[in-house]
Amino acid sequence: MPLSNNVIGCINFISVLLSVPVIGAGIWLATGEVNSCVKLLQWPVIILGVLILLVGLAGFIGGFWRVTWLLVVYLIAMLVLIVLLGILVGFIYMVTIKGSGHPEPSRAYLEYSLQDFSGYLRRRVQRSYKWDRIRTCLSTTSICPQLNQTFTSALDFFNAHLSPIQSGCCKPPTKCGFTYVNPTYWISPIDMNADMDCLQWSNDQNALCYACDSCKAGLLQNLKVDWLKADIFLLLALIGLIIVYIIGCCAFRNAKTEDIFRKYRQGYT
Repeated sequence: MPLSNNVIGCINFISVLLSVPVIGAGIWLATGEVNSCVKLLQWPVIILGVLILLVGLAGFIGGFWRVTWLLVVYLIAMLVLIVLLGILVGFIYMVTIKGSGHPEPSRAYLEYSLQDFSGYLRRRVQRSYKWDRIRTCLSTTSICPQLNQTFTSALDFFNAHLSPIQSGCCKPPTKCGFTYVNPTYWISPIDMNADMDCLQWSNDQNALCYACDSCKAGLLQNLKVDWLKADIFLLLALIGLIIVYIIGCCAFRNAKTEDIFRKYRQGYT
C-alpha cells in the first residue's frame, strides 16, 4: 500500500500546516498592547495549536513510514483536538456576542457600559485583585499618552474615532460634562453625580480613568473585537481540519482494505 501511505502522509501534513493559523492567532493575541495586559485567551489557543502541530507530525510520519500505531494515535488524538477546537470557537463566539458602544451627542467616538457585556467577561475585570494588575499594566502603555500627540483641539478630539480602550480609559465619561483642556486633562465637571466614574476620574496621568467601569468596558470591547478576529482564523482552521480528518479516515480505511486484499491474494497464490 505505498501509494495509500503516501496519500495519508500528505493529507496529515496539511494538518501540520493548519496548526499555523491557530498558533499565529494565539501569538497575535499575546503581543497586542491590550491583550498582553489581560493574558486570558492566548495560552489556551497557543497550546491547542502546538498539540495540533505535534499530532499532525505524528500522522505525517505514520503515513509515510507505515507506522500503523502512529496513524491510530493520530486519528484518535486529532478527533479530540477537533472537538476541543470546536468548543473553543463556540465559547469565544458566545462570550463576545454581547456588548457594543453607545453614541453621544456631538461625539464621533462611542461610550461603553460594563453591563452590556457577558457575565464571563465582566468577571474577568470586576474583581479588584485582577483589575489592579490590569490597570497597572495599562498605565504603562502608550495608549493614552499618544492622544496628546495626535489631537491639539477639542473639535478634532470630539470628531475622532477613538478605540474603545481610549474612549473608556483616557478621558472622563461624556455625561459627566467635564471641560476639555487636552485629551487626558479635563476640568470643571457639570454633574459629578451622573455616574460613579465621574468621581473616579483623575488628571493624574498615571490614574486618569483606569479605575472607572468605563475603562473596564472599553477593555472588554477591545478584547471582543480582537477575539472575534482570532475566532475567524480558528473557525477556518477548524473547517480545514474537519475536511482533512474525513479524507484521512477514508484514505486510512482504503489503505487497510488494500492491505487485507494484498495479504489475501498472497495467501491464495
